[in-house]
Amino acid sequence: MTRTSLRGVLSWAAAAVLGLGLGVSAGAAKAEEPAFLALSAGAYDVNDDFTAGEFRAEYRFSEASKLWIFTPFIGVMATTDEAVYGYVGLGVDIPLGQRVVLIPSAAVGAYHDGDGKDLGHTVEFRTGLELAYRFDNRSRLGLAVHHISNAGLGDSNPGTESVVLTYSMPTDALFGR
Repeated sequence: MTRTSLRGVLSWAAAAVLGLGLGVSAGAAKAEEPAFLALSAGAYDVNDDFTAGEFRAEYRFSEASKLWIFTPFIGVMATTDEAVYGYVGLGVDIPLGQRVVLIPSAAVGAYHDGDGKDLGHTVEFRTGLELAYRFDNRSRLGLAVHHISNAGLGDSNPGTESVVLTYSMPTDALFGR
């Protein structure tokens, strides 16, 4: 599969799952999800011979902050090649039973390539999917795949993909609330 076709598949898969999420009832019978601090680590630019390690921290707002069915988040990503990406976005929790949650998301932010990959523009968009296991204490452990590109804003648009392991901790447990 070519790099361009993989990006297309990831983009279409994210859009399809996000569309599926639109069909999920906003009033589903479940306990309200808390805010989370999500920490991630993994591989950056996996479609180009894995050029760097990636680390990420996100604050995922609680269900009380939802915009319709979407949960806002804000985050920062850094790579071992000194690239930095700060972003804001929306995700949706799609429960797949009691323990498993599928989380499609989309974000926009500012990217600085450092000594890493030039993505062609400062403004970059991120789409992705996370599949997470929810523990009794509401923390989650998930595997996420994301695509970042400038959507044609720059003269070049090489894009990049990452695969990360994410641990999400409820902030009420962190801060004793």
